[in-house]
Amino acid sequence: MAVPKKKTSPSRRGMRRSHEALSAPAYAECGNCGELKRPHHVCSHCGHYDGREVIAAGKALKVAVRA
Repeated sequence: MAVPKKKTSPSRRGMRRSHEALSAPAYAECGNCGELKRPHHVCSHCGHYDGREVIAAGKALKVAVRA
């Protein structure tokens, strides 16, 4: 069985883990209403996507998008 010969130093351990940090989720401004939304997603506030209304604004968007 493979066993390390020397203890991994905190510096080396930190360098190995340097790419594991979580990045903040990206948000873009909706072109219609100005609310923040995820890129390439329908705006949950007004129901617009790519300059056109995809879902009526009064409907519950989670139900309408999943259906």
